[in-house]
This record gives sequence, C-alpha cells and structure tokens, in this order.
Amino acid sequence: MITLVFYCLSAILVFAAARVITVRNPVQAALFLVLAFFTSAGIWLLLEAEFLAIALVLVYVGAVMVLFLFVVMMLDINTDSVREGFARYFPVGGLVGVLILMEMILVLSSTFFNKKAENISLDVPLVDNTTALGRVLYVDYLYAFEIAAVILLVAMVAAITLTLRNRKESKRQYPEQQVKVTRAERIKLVDMTSDGN
Repeated sequence: MITLVFYCLSAILVFAAARVITVRNPVQAALFLVLAFFTSAGIWLLLEAEFLAIALVLVYVGAVMVLFLFVVMMLDINTDSVREGFARYFPVGGLVGVLILMEMILVLSSTFFNKKAENISLDVPLVDNTTALGRVLYVDYLYAFEIAAVILLVAMVAAITLTLRNRKESKRQYPEQQVKVTRAERIKLVDMTSDGN
C-alpha cells in the first residue's frame, strides 16, 4: 500500500510540475503549483517527515502561493476574458481539487500511519519528529539558531533599506507642516460677480 501511494503521489507531482511550466494561464499555473506542493507534502509524510510536510503546506501553500496569486492579479490581465472562460477553467480547478482530495484520502487511510511502535525498549521515550526537531533546535543548537535568526533579520532590514526610494509621483503628508498652517493660508476668498464675470 505504501508503494502504491508513493507511485500515485509521484505521478501526480511530475504531472503538476510539468503543467506549471507548460500552461499558458498564470492562474492555472498557480493552481498546479499548489497541487505540486500538496503532493510533495504527502511524499514527505510517507517519509515520516511530518514537520517538513506541515511547514510546506503552511509556508508555501498558505503564504507564498497567496503572494503569487496577488502578483498574478496585479498584472495587467484582461479580467473580462478570464470571466468569459470560467467554464473552460472549471475542469482544471475541479481536477486539481479532486487530486488533492484523493491524495489526502490515500495518505490518511494508509495503514503506514496507524502502526504502533513494537519491540522498542522502554528506556527511550517515544517522541515524534517535530518534538525531536524542536529539542535539537532550541536545546542543542540554540545559539546557532539565534545567530541565524539575527542574520536573517539584518538581511531583511538591509533589503528593505536598499530598495526603499522616495518616488516623485508618490504623495505624502507632513503633519509637522500641517499644524503650522495659519487660517489665511488655508482659506482663499475670491470675489465673484453673480453674472459669472
């Protein structure tokens, strides 16, 4: 059963990865990329790497794919033609949804995840991968983990600082100048005759 699930997930992953780079519509490419991420998470679950699987789903599907879709929607795409072709895109979206549902059923119904630990000495406490990874990161390699976090924070601040530029077309408010304005500068009285001259 495990081999069958692995081959099914691998075939779906290869198909989804090929469709990501061959499909012309960027929204469809994003949907196939979601399918590829879910399939990779299923394969990692088969390898007993639960933390990597859940991190892939949460980080890439939950955050990066939302960012991709925002970028796709920000592009100058004719939305009327996309709305007209909704019936054409529905089979692709339905296929992706059905494949993800089948993957979840295959992975969750597999007997591989329901096995109980047998013939293990009672001296070693049973912990899952996420707990073991947390203990290694926050106990054994705490200083290295903190140093890596500080380096990433410095890199993020540096990237924001390097790309932050004042644009001429952007409008800004300056509250310190707004509070210094007098009544004469705010209102300008104009004399106009009733006939419009």
